[in-house]
Amino acid sequence: MSLRGVCRLIAKSVKETEPRLRFRFYLNSFPSIPTQPISRFAASRSYATELQPQLSTDILKIMENRLSAIENTNAYLQGVMNRPEASPTEYSNANKELRRISSLMDHIKELRLKQKEINSLKTMVAESGDDKDMLSMATEELELALEEEKKLQGLLLKSLLPKDDADDRDCIIEVRAGTGGEEASLFAMDIFKMYEGYAHKRGWKFEAVYVTESDLKGIKEASGAISGDGAFGKLKFESGIHRVQRVPVTEKSGRIHTSAVSVAILPQADEVDVQLRNEDLRIDTYRSGGSGGQHANTTNSAVRITHIPSGITVAIQDERSQHRNKAKALQVICAKLYEMERNRIQMSRSKLRSGQIGSGDRSERIRTYNFPQGRVTDHRVGITHHSLDSVLQGEDLDVFIDALLLQQEMDAIASFTSTQ
Repeated sequence: MSLRGVCRLIAKSVKETEPRLRFRFYLNSFPSIPTQPISRFAASRSYATELQPQLSTDILKIMENRLSAIENTNAYLQGVMNRPEASPTEYSNANKELRRISSLMDHIKELRLKQKEINSLKTMVAESGDDKDMLSMATEELELALEEEKKLQGLLLKSLLPKDDADDRDCIIEVRAGTGGEEASLFAMDIFKMYEGYAHKRGWKFEAVYVTESDLKGIKEASGAISGDGAFGKLKFESGIHRVQRVPVTEKSGRIHTSAVSVAILPQADEVDVQLRNEDLRIDTYRSGGSGGQHANTTNSAVRITHIPSGITVAIQDERSQHRNKAKALQVICAKLYEMERNRIQMSRSKLRSGQIGSGDRSERIRTYNFPQGRVTDHRVGITHHSLDSVLQGEDLDVFIDALLLQQEMDAIASFTSTQ
């Protein structure tokens, strides 16, 4: 078989055994991290196409040092596992650490194979001489391999960035009407339904924990539990003040009003995260309020729980069962206590979020929903989306969520290089 034929077989084998990764990474240039807001075009659905990261030499050098250290660690741990005289404790610790880095090692091995392939293709290009067909084929395969290398490097870089341990947790969402009276309550209902729609879109479970209605069937305050893969990690930057500009249903002159709603996203706590002592809780029971009639609650099913050390109070009356109301109240209290502890730890460390994203505090205005112009603007990343109805239905909320998560990654990369 001719050399050209061998080359084509090799190229075919590479295509079959090295499928192209479908990894999206939306970084444009490094190490100069943009400080200006991301353009609307970059954050719209048009960015669904894959963009190639252009990692600077400095970042690649830092990452390569990290990868080499992980490879050395892996080799050492493998040695411990194969050492007959290793104690049970050493064996167990080594096995645990190997499991922790196993996924990362798989990506590293894939990168090393791709780099070996690139070196072979470079040699083939250099030795092709006057054979234009072989040069063309080898050059094309080299370009594809270099693209694959970039994607793998981007994936590994993302794996090396600091992570929030709470990102994979379920979450509690709290919505409260702010300034604006009855109009704020009606918009609070819109926002609560927006997150319910978004949860259903992602296949998550959404359960209303408690809802306090206003006179016009709006929401004074409401809380919901969202269960699903990475729910908190997706929604954590939704905390803050959501502002609405529209003509209220109670406005006869057609004047536009500005109202506000506060949103808080709390990671749900496990039993090991928060330990509640009975002596720290004051539990009061009372009859649930309602419209009366045949559905009037004649038992003390409503529950109010106060965590005495922190002063946190949660009252639940949605269920007819006192036990279910108590369980829901304890769930919310645990989430609040867990978030308080996370905030305390984060305050003692360097800031993980940029000024554009903000702290997620409920006092910070993060987004404006302008009904007359049919637009939604996120003030942290400077993105405006002109499909307000789709956003409020939860359909296009990812336009903002993805941009905020992207900005977080960019900040983490800036921190990644500055700490070396």
